[in-house]
Amino acid sequence: MRRRLSARFLILNDTGQVLLFRFVHKRGPLAGLDFWATPGGGVEDGETLEQAAIRELFEETGIRRASVGKEVARREVVMQLPDGEHAVSDEWYYVVSLGAETLSWESWTDFEREVMVEHRWWSRDDLRQTQATVWPETLAETLEQADRQLPAGGVGRFTSA
Repeated sequence: MRRRLSARFLILNDTGQVLLFRFVHKRGPLAGLDFWATPGGGVEDGETLEQAAIRELFEETGIRRASVGKEVARREVVMQLPDGEHAVSDEWYYVVSLGAETLSWESWTDFEREVMVEHRWWSRDDLRQTQATVWPETLAETLEQADRQLPAGGVGRFTSA
């Protein structure tokens, strides 16, 4: 089974809420799936993980960064991709604090516009109490893990350069 390296983001607003996108698949091998997930995506041929992270961050949110810093979490999970292929997803998570930037969907592909139907800011309590499917399923704990790794106040008060 192929390994798919990807960069994913814990994008936080000034109150420490995390940005999630709602994915609703209406056709293809994933038809019927409806879930919330962090923004991010796979490394393309010839890219480093850092280059892919910077590109994906901009493409999915419009946020520009010269660097995404050190990863705060990592997860491996077998998943089915939209084309039907099963792969081991090797996900590296980075914290990004939203400053004065405005989110933008201008660089989305047609496929992203079709399946990414909604976005929402989630508190940790929201994550713990929701009945919706959220990926990763341990997102609240991942945020707490990130808190312990980041200096001075953790992700709830993390600010980027």
